[in-house]
Amino acid sequence: MDDVELRHLRALDAVAQEGTVTAAASRLHMTQPALSRTLAQLESRVGVRLVDRSSRHLALTPAGNTLLGHGRAILARLDSALADTRRVVRPLRLGYTCAVLGRQTVPLLRTWRRTHPHIPLDVVRQDNSTAGLATGDTDVAVLRTRPPGPLLRTEALYMEDRVAALPDDHPLAQRDTVLMAELTARPARSAPGPPAELPLALWPDTGTASPELWPPERRPGRVVEVGNVDQWLNLIATGGAFGLGTSGTAQSFSHPGVRFVPVRDAPAATVYLARPAHPTHPLTEEFAAAVRETVSA
Repeated sequence: MDDVELRHLRALDAVAQEGTVTAAASRLHMTQPALSRTLAQLESRVGVRLVDRSSRHLALTPAGNTLLGHGRAILARLDSALADTRRVVRPLRLGYTCAVLGRQTVPLLRTWRRTHPHIPLDVVRQDNSTAGLATGDTDVAVLRTRPPGPLLRTEALYMEDRVAALPDDHPLAQRDTVLMAELTARPARSAPGPPAELPLALWPDTGTASPELWPPERRPGRVVEVGNVDQWLNLIATGGAFGLGTSGTAQSFSHPGVRFVPVRDAPAATVYLARPAHPTHPLTEEFAAAVRETVSA
């Protein structure tokens, strides 16, 4: 047997499973003439007839069945070798936008390090709506907005309370809790002219806040857009805006000029776990199970 290649073995396997050149070619995403040439080339290199073409439904000869058994074992070993290689070589990349799991982040990372010591977990912030999944930069992501489209699998993990992010010298910053209406109420006059009203800081691609969370008569008079959580925090700290975030963001980020205050009447936000419909890392589902166990503990 000279120069038999993996494509030859896959062609023989497809013919055995499908029974016709048409169906086998479709399975392998190739044309019928190309598949016929591949089979003829394999028979030439082996030196014996492998496929009985005497009827409409193709069948393997005894020699073909013998080679098929060995070929399938070879293909299975190759698939296993590739899977093992991927497990060892490449870290699992976890994407996030504004926070991972809040206070549960460290327990998750410690558990994964203990149970999978040879599979590093890279935690990567990506400032886009899928936290790097759509661009292939991450393998799994924790999100606070559900991404659209059929290419990602998304599941709800838990609900998070909302917090107001305020400049630390804001009149509401020292309160234990606030109400939504208080965040958009015009402050009392302290000097002639209209009192200042802070705009709501938003980052449209990844943030959970929206003026629609308030009734029409109570909505913020202005909004200002930012590109990521760092810009959001800096703008709020300097008195340029207020923010509406989640408890996970408050637990993951601190800023010397920002105070997070729970909002009593704000609707809770959903935390999602997302990954590609076709996983890009062999341990994606194991990691998803670890996340579920962590958040349910």
